[in-house]
Amino acid sequence: MAIDKADQALQEPNRMPAQPELLVSAVLHLMSHYTTNNQESSACLKLASVIERHLKALADLPDLAPVLRATCQQLSEQWATVVERTMPQPEKLRRLTRLVAGGRSIN
Repeated sequence: MAIDKADQALQEPNRMPAQPELLVSAVLHLMSHYTTNNQESSACLKLASVIERHLKALADLPDLAPVLRATCQQLSEQWATVVERTMPQPEKLRRLTRLVAGGRSIN
């Protein structure tokens, strides 16, 4: 499925050539499912996170048209806000602690 290949491209960027059309297709598909899964908050959090990662990957592609890169960057930031708002409170605190600690893992 296209989403599996897009996820693989995100996880193993050096092994697969950048395929912007595949990433755009996958992120549009994911976004269309976000509202249908809105009843399951944990599923929505994961889905919103995947959408944000796909948009970030697209925004980072140097060969993408500038207007599309800018749009993907803006949407990535908006989806990051959705993820942050949806995240359970203890996870937000752990994430904030990691950010304050400079990205070091804290147990």
